[in-house]
Amino acid sequence: NAADLIGGVSLDDKDDILASVLLDLSQTATIEASTTVAGKVLKQLGEVNKLHKPHVEQAGFAVLKSPDIPSILVETAFISNPKEERKLKSVTHQKKLARAILSGVRSYFRKYPPPGTTLALRSAGEKYIIKRGDTLSTIARRYRVRMDELRHNNGLRDDLLRVGDVLLIPGTLGG
Repeated sequence: NAADLIGGVSLDDKDDILASVLLDLSQTATIEASTTVAGKVLKQLGEVNKLHKPHVEQAGFAVLKSPDIPSILVETAFISNPKEERKLKSVTHQKKLARAILSGVRSYFRKYPPPGTTLALRSAGEKYIIKRGDTLSTIARRYRVRMDELRHNNGLRDDLLRVGDVLLIPGTLGG
């Protein structure tokens, strides 16, 4: 039964105390993850809207209480405020809000990809051995990463590369 699984671990064969501790640990980690992703979304929404509160709040809604799946509730505006209601009716503003939410969620999952997912494999990056004629810009284009990311990931102060050196290519998520 899927309801008896916490993080892929069956609780059926665990005694009540152990099951309770595992559930509590899982819920605590999930709340922490939810708060982190919500913070990233809130930061992005602050670029689009004036925030009513500059911090993440918690609520006891059942839909936010999954023991092992991070979840957030996003309030984009108050329709009781005529100015905000007008903005919400605008397709352009709706798209800005959607992009901000997507950007925040992507930011979270780029930093904390779920183990075993394609995202986790991509974010692990790969190694590239410098060959004669390589430049940082051609490598960046080839792997679709920014040059500043390559510099940062490899502790480079400039664009000087040496044949045989190994570059760690940051994970690419495309789109």
